[in-house]
Amino acid sequence: QVQLVESGGGLVQAGGSLRLSCAASGRTFTGYAMGWFRQAPGKERELVARITWIGGHTYYSDSVKGRFTCSRDNAKTTMYLQMNSLKTEDTAVYYCAATYGPSISGRDYVYWGQGTQVTVSS
Repeated sequence: QVQLVESGGGLVQAGGSLRLSCAASGRTFTGYAMGWFRQAPGKERELVARITWIGGHTYYSDSVKGRFTCSRDNAKTTMYLQMNSLKTEDTAVYYCAATYGPSISGRDYVYWGQGTQVTVSS
C-alpha cells in the first residue's frame, strides 16, 4: 500500500504563487505516473498535471499550461506542483494520486491523498 499526503495549500491573492507537495510513503511506488487533480464545488474532478515516474515526462491541462509546473525529487518519493499566476478559478481542493497505467482518467488512479485546499482571492 502506498500512502500519499499533500501539503502546501492555503489562501493566496490572484497573481500569487503556491507550491504543493505530495509525499509518498509505505510501499515504494513503482507505477507509471503520479498526478494532481482538483475539484471545485459543483464541478467535476479534473486532472491538471501528471508526471511519469520513470522519465519525468509531464502532462498539463490547457487550463494550467504555462502557469503550473509538476516535478518530482530524484528519490521519487515526493511530487510537487508549483502554481504561479494563480487565478480565482484555480480555487479547489487539490489531490495527488498515483496510477500504474498511462490513463489520465481519475478512475484509473489507485492511490489518493486526502486533499489540500487552495483558495485564490481576487
